[in-house]
Amino acid sequence: MRVIDHHIVGSGGAGSGRTSEVFDPNTGRVQATVTLGTQADLDRAIAAAQAAQPAWAATNPQRRARVMFAFKALVEANMDELAHLLSSEHGKVIADAKGDIQRGLEVIEFCCGIPHVLKGEYTQGAGPGIDVYSMRQPLGIGAGITPFNFPAMIPLWMSGVAIATGNAFILKPSERDPSVPVRLAELFREAGLPEGILQVVQGDKEMVDAILDHPAISAVSFVGSSDIAHYVYRRGVAAGKRVQAMGGAKNHGIVMPDADLDQVVADLSGAAFGSAGERCMALPVVVPVGEKTAVALREKLIPAIAALRVGVSTDAEAHYGPVVNAAHRQRVENWIQTGVDEGAELVVDGRGFTLQGHEEGFFIGPSLFDHVTPEMSAYKEEIFGPVLQIVRAPDFETAVRLPSEHQYGNGVAIFTRNGHAAREFAARVNVGMVGINVPIPVPVAYHTFGGWKRSAFGDTNQHGMEGVKFWTKVKTVTQRWPDGSSDLPRGSEDGGPSRIQDAFVIPTMG
Repeated sequence: MRVIDHHIVGSGGAGSGRTSEVFDPNTGRVQATVTLGTQADLDRAIAAAQAAQPAWAATNPQRRARVMFAFKALVEANMDELAHLLSSEHGKVIADAKGDIQRGLEVIEFCCGIPHVLKGEYTQGAGPGIDVYSMRQPLGIGAGITPFNFPAMIPLWMSGVAIATGNAFILKPSERDPSVPVRLAELFREAGLPEGILQVVQGDKEMVDAILDHPAISAVSFVGSSDIAHYVYRRGVAAGKRVQAMGGAKNHGIVMPDADLDQVVADLSGAAFGSAGERCMALPVVVPVGEKTAVALREKLIPAIAALRVGVSTDAEAHYGPVVNAAHRQRVENWIQTGVDEGAELVVDGRGFTLQGHEEGFFIGPSLFDHVTPEMSAYKEEIFGPVLQIVRAPDFETAVRLPSEHQYGNGVAIFTRNGHAAREFAARVNVGMVGINVPIPVPVAYHTFGGWKRSAFGDTNQHGMEGVKFWTKVKTVTQRWPDGSSDLPRGSEDGGPSRIQDAFVIPTMG
């Protein structure tokens, strides 16, 4: 059986003796084991990072960008291999796996322009003979703790910007699908990244806590559930680190009476059920405005859901594949039962779905609820599976209020032909990312990604200029070059004030 280990400079290490199973979600069988690391493994990775980072930080940004260019080309050349490896451990279909990798590569493309975004500010003549300028410098060593649902994209979001800005980076991926992050680290090394700048440590909570507590790590980026995100944020900040911790979501899609329902249904089919609903920017709640809209939308959704094809991850015709493991499948099915118990109408029940020849795989059929209300726990919490809930709204004000008052505030979308309604909604809704006739409003890489409320803890978002700010610190220099500065300053002949003494007088800027 294949063993997935760390990607740390050097060999040896104490080793915990503990392992975790990696499943093939299509068959339900164990396909590999992953070594769970210890404090000693992390210490070894940090020692290598500390040895390598100063020289990498001193490497000019243009040369760092060339590594990003070379890495991008290598990932593109190995796209099929990476996508199949990703699908085999996560379960998402090949097209989704390639999308996962591509969205990560878009951040790498942004990082290819790092010389431009690292330029500081400059003021000539801020005072008599005085200039002021700023520079962005790396923090030193950063770390990323990433989830199972995007094993390529999110590690690339974090590591790309951190490395391009001159930091060393330690990645702790999910133990459920750890192979792709290791392969990406190998490709970075092949692209010319020095040893020690990107290392992968495997592990569970023990490794997470070691990362959060280690004094040599200056910043931690995290994506996962909200409860764990809050824990990571509190513990990391208590240890004196910068922390950005992205949590869960319950994204709403508002459907106005004038919306193109055929397009809405097509969008919902992908946004609610794509990747088996295992993404924080899925659209699991649809809010039709007005009873007529609700009835018409429901009538169109039922046949569209019936037409969805659930298949193995290598099935090119499948709309989505299995969920990641049996425990997660059970969790989703438990939430479906909770919705029934709370009084929601289960219009389409995806439980009990099996695929011929893959009866032990972790498959769930698509489910549709109607008449869901804000008081239901199945509405309040993130299900993270192929489940769509209809929450009917009598008017526009209610449609704005529902996502605004929800505990999560990651993303939201509105479907309408009315520009005024869309503009009003975007301005007023209490959510971090808004789509207007766009069902999954993930910003492009040169903008920034981040939610509000319990969807994100910390003040800085992922990638774009927000990512550059997170992984760097600003140094501001105030300089004066007086005439004759090439001569060493000496005291005056008559014992008066020396030029050295003069230098200790803070100049007036006015």
